[in-house]
Amino acid sequence: MTPTITAFERSPDGGKGLARDTRVRWALEEVGQPYAVRLVSFQAMKEPAHLALHPFGQIPTYEEGDLALFETGSIVLHIAERHAGLLPDDANARARAISWMFAAVNTIEPPILELVTARILESDKPWTWERMPLVVDRVRDRLRQLAARLGDADWLDGKFSAGDLMMVSVLLRLRMSGILDEFPNLAAYVARGEARPAYKRAFAAQLAVNTSELPTA
Repeated sequence: MTPTITAFERSPDGGKGLARDTRVRWALEEVGQPYAVRLVSFQAMKEPAHLALHPFGQIPTYEEGDLALFETGSIVLHIAERHAGLLPDDANARARAISWMFAAVNTIEPPILELVTARILESDKPWTWERMPLVVDRVRDRLRQLAARLGDADWLDGKFSAGDLMMVSVLLRLRMSGILDEFPNLAAYVARGEARPAYKRAFAAQLAVNTSELPTA
């Protein structure tokens, strides 16, 4: 059965691959699973039909038969468990890959999102620029730890896995800040993720939505 995911009718980032449906698209592309996309407007995201799929009124969601999921981490994990290619066969390596998925969204992403929020949504607040050095330092602290763990390896734990997919997706949010460039091995790590054919297909699909003309009534 072909799964259906939801995505922004028009993404706030204009199709730069930062909307979270890109992570799900990437996972589906990595495992070779065809999928359908249902585009939703910001208004539709707050309506009962969408809230029944995602109680917080966000995207993406994932529907497959009578299964409906929300939250990218859970969707990507489901895809990785259902199809070969994103989780190792060895049980211990599999568990470590899942740990990196959690690390990406629970440890690395929160300070990055705090930085994004401060720069984009709170830039007009008088206290934003006073606290900005603290926000940036928290991001750097996490990147320093991650860079030390990655070292000169290509991926976080052996071969590319769902853990890398989630981690690269999170780190991509730093592209415009310049902070990632302070950590050459992490910048190279992200570039390797972006160079994967599956990522390129996912990015192109998300970009196409945001560069196409919407039908007029």
